[in-house]
Amino acid sequence: MSENSFTTKSNKFIPEVKGRLKEKIVTVPETIYRASGIKVLGTRFKSLIFSTDVAILENHNAQAVMAVYPFTPQLSIIDAILNVSQVPVFVGVGGGVTSGQRTVSIALHAELHGAHGVVVNAPISNETIRDLYDILDIPIVATVVSSYDDIAGKVESGARILNVSGGKNTAKLVKKIRGIVGPEFPIIATGGDDEDQILTTIQAGANAITYTPPTTAVLFGEIMTKYRQEKKEEFSEED
Repeated sequence: MSENSFTTKSNKFIPEVKGRLKEKIVTVPETIYRASGIKVLGTRFKSLIFSTDVAILENHNAQAVMAVYPFTPQLSIIDAILNVSQVPVFVGVGGGVTSGQRTVSIALHAELHGAHGVVVNAPISNETIRDLYDILDIPIVATVVSSYDDIAGKVESGARILNVSGGKNTAKLVKKIRGIVGPEFPIIATGGDDEDQILTTIQAGANAITYTPPTTAVLFGEIMTKYRQEKKEEFSEED
């Protein structure tokens, strides 16, 4: 490679093109891209945004969407998210209050409408995971919230990705899971909004990181503050 080459293996310049109207977007922490990534249906991703807010889903730079919410899964919500998102979506299909055949039916609908994967809650039975595995082609993402979960049972029943959400203990839980499932099984983990915590979780063995963005209320509040300051400065100049 010549000395005048624009790229090297150790340092690649990445040109960036922005739009005038969509310059302000939710940006995930750069540290996330130190993860290895997971390839699903031919698409590799390292960052997922945890949101069901369609405005945010139209204005972010994450490589995938984690669309899980604390209500009974509804097809209208799933369809809306899949219709808006321009990146792969992993949708929640229950596993807690919603379970059994209802979860299977919702999951099949999600697959047929374009989801890249379905996410099931930690309480889901291994039997329901097996039922999902028998009917779906897209991966089942099984959530793990503590070391007391039947991690091996979820994997043996057909979970093809684990979604680790252990709060402040996420990195420790990821490390423990690595000891159970081995070095190659795909793991998604929550990373919080602290870059050190994200890096620790990646070093513990997470292949991809879920980022929780600020709410639209918080983002809109920042814009309003900016507008007020601009008006204040405008009137100060006139005086």
